Amino acid sequence: MSSQAEASKSDLGPVQISEEEGVRLLHLGGGAVQSAMRIQAPYQLELEYTRSMMAFLLFKTCSPDVALIGLGGGSIAKFIYRYLPESRLTALEIHPEVIVAAREWFQLPADDERLRVVNADGAAYVRDHPEGQDVLLVDGYDANRVVEALVTDDFYQDCYAMLRPGGIAVFNLWGSDEAYPLYYSRLARAFGAHVLQLPSETKANIVVIAFRDPLPDASFVYLAGRAERLQADIGLEFDDFLVRMGYCNLCREDGFVL
Repeated sequence: MSSQAEASKSDLGPVQISEEEGVRLLHLGGGAVQSAMRIQAPYQLELEYTRSMMAFLLFKTCSPDVALIGLGGGSIAKFIYRYLPESRLTALEIHPEVIVAAREWFQLPADDERLRVVNADGAAYVRDHPEGQDVLLVDGYDANRVVEALVTDDFYQDCYAMLRPGGIAVFNLWGSDEAYPLYYSRLARAFGAHVLQLPSETKANIVVIAFRDPLPDASFVYLAGRAERLQADIGLEFDDFLVRMGYCNLCREDGFVL
């Protein structure tokens, strides 16, 4: 790494910022990259898994109220702020110094009527806000692994309850984690098996997209048309998302089975 810009400590672990080849990185007490920002393109989603988490847009045409657990450097929050102008985003981050770093080092905008960053326990917030969101994005990791409170049966049931009818929840998990099958089974059970897996192409991340009734149109014809429009509008690889989902989910001849 070419520079070590800042290291701060708290009970939740040190927040470290580094830079490498024009990309600014956030770490939590170790070498693992928690967030990345290309300095010359601060609103771009640099990490593949963060782009994959936006695959929910294939299934949901309007997402006014969005909650995000795990702010990191604010990549997902900034992307939604810029490219989903109809949205209102609440980002939950338990580590106060991560919020400071996102604002000072990663160009996260100040709070306004469309963006609110809250220093809070994401699992508790979900539990306390039933039917409060149209979309929930969960990306909560510490220095070593996914946060345990965010992979329990109770948490996944609370996620389902937090969504309004027709809502979508998106979870970033590690397919290389030996506990992934257990986490996935808990998640699928909480959402009545209305789930799709989207594996990353180059990393071990698996994004799981979960749906609350009524279910969206999951036909290939509809999704291919939507992918084309979204790819033109915001530049992410939505066609590729569909291809990768096709490899690892149950499909009919005309679409995904939800």
